[in-house]
Formats: sequence, structure tokens, C-alpha cells
Amino acid sequence: MDNPSREPSGRPENRQVARDPSVTIRRILKVNHAGEFGAIRIYGAQIAVARRLFPEIVPALEEMREDEIEHCRLFYGAMPARRAKPCRVMAFWSLGGAVLGFLTALCGRNMIWICTEAVESTVHRHLEDQLAFLLTRDRDLHALIASIQEEELAHLRKAEDNQKGRGLSRALFLPVVGALTDLMIWLSTWGDSSWMRAEMAREK
Repeated sequence: MDNPSREPSGRPENRQVARDPSVTIRRILKVNHAGEFGAIRIYGAQIAVARRLFPEIVPALEEMREDEIEHCRLFYGAMPARRAKPCRVMAFWSLGGAVLGFLTALCGRNMIWICTEAVESTVHRHLEDQLAFLLTRDRDLHALIASIQEEELAHLRKAEDNQKGRGLSRALFLPVVGALTDLMIWLSTWGDSSWMRAEMAREK
């Protein structure tokens, strides 16, 4: 007689794992840590170019980079207690962030701010989903992400305030960088972020 507890696929563990909050929490930490690392690399490359071309904006970029370094440290520190580990493709974040930062800086100071707006608005969307999921599951991590979100929103507002005009380049570039950021988040966990978002959607 067939076991009624088995899934039709013959893999009964899939549904249990998908509904285990600790699995989603580990994925949240993994993707957030990787994202902060990528942001550090973006700002680092932009600062290197801006020192020669736009030195007046370097202090603002350095301040935001310091915030990202601290966020990365905090997410890394939250991993051991939740049995989370950094993602397996940190080199991808390093290279991708550096290339994006370098190319946007070469396109001008306005493109630097547009890049920041695109990345931070995408990050904000992901953090909102995470906060909704964590509210009743991990209050400590919820509080940590909420405090980090405040600084990320400050970066977003700074980027919006410093843009000189909102023309065609912004209209074209924002969705491209947003899509690239989503792709980097997906690749950083080899698709785990898709499972994470689907699980949070079910919870809603």
C-alpha cells in the first residue's frame, strides 16, 4: 500500500523544507550578506573613478560605503546562530559590483546617483518582503534588518536629491540596473531567492 504522506513526486521532504522558517531565514541572511558585499564593491569602484573625475562627491560615496561595510559585518555576525553560511559565488558579487560601479562612474556623476537609486530601490523591495516574513519568526533579525533599511533608504533619498534632471538615461537605466540586481540576488544563492520569495508569498 502506498504511503499517504509521500508527495506525488516521491520526495516527501520538499514540502516540509519549503515550509521550514529556518530555511528561509538562512536564505535571507545569505542573500543580504552577498548584496552588501556587492554594494561595497560598487561604491569602491565608483570612488576610485570619482577621485579623479568628481572629487566633490567622494565624501558622500565613502560615507555610504562605510554603511555597507557595517551592514555586511552585521549580517555575517548573525549567521552562526542561525546556521547560515555566505553564498557560494561571492567572487561573482565582487566582479559584478566592481564592473557596475566602474562603468556607471565613467558615465558621469549623475549616472552614479542613478545607479545608487536603482540598486537601493530594488534592495528596499526585498527588505520589505523579508520584514513581513520575519515579524513573527525572528524578532532579532527583523529588528536588525529594519535598522539597516533606514540607512538604505537614506542612501536612496540622497541619490534622488543629487540627480541633475531625470531624463531618458534615468528612465532607461533604472529598470536595467534593477533587473541586474535581481539577477545577482538570484544567482548568489543559485535560485534560493526564488524559493524564498515564493514561500513568503504563500505566507501572505
